[in-house]
Formats: sequence, structure tokens, C-alpha cells
Amino acid sequence: MRLAIIDHLTKGPAAVHALVTATGESQPLVSQHLRLLRAMRLIQVETQGRERIYSLTDEHVAHIVSDAIRHTQEDNQEEAPA
Repeated sequence: MRLAIIDHLTKGPAAVHALVTATGESQPLVSQHLRLLRAMRLIQVETQGRERIYSLTDEHVAHIVSDAIRHTQEDNQEEAPA
């Protein structure tokens, strides 16, 4: 779930409702994971009116997560029967 959130944030800042839609999970569950990611200082939040907009604190995190996801997908493709 946290990787999915970070992966979505690699595309740019997003509000909670957009992350709920992107992950397909409940708002309370997404909010819980966002709180943990903030505690780890991987994401930051900015309030715009009534919305809270989340973004990555460091672009290096985006590269690490993207590489990890791509690597996992490559491993799955290699194991798939021909």
C-alpha cells in the first residue's frame, strides 16, 4: 500500500481522495499509511483550503521506488512460462 502511494506521488502531488481512488482502498486506511509515510519523512503535506495535498519530500525516493517496482516486474516476467 505504501509503495502504491509513493508510486502515485511520483507523478506529482495528490489529495487524499485521489490516492483513495488510485489505490482502491478506504480513506481511513490510506490516511493511516500517509501518516506513517510522513513519520518516516518520505512525504510531506500542504493544506490548500480544505484539502491536504501530499507530495514526496525527495525525488530520490521516487527513483528508488520506481526502480524497485520495475525490477519486481522484470523478475515476474522472467519466471513466467513461455
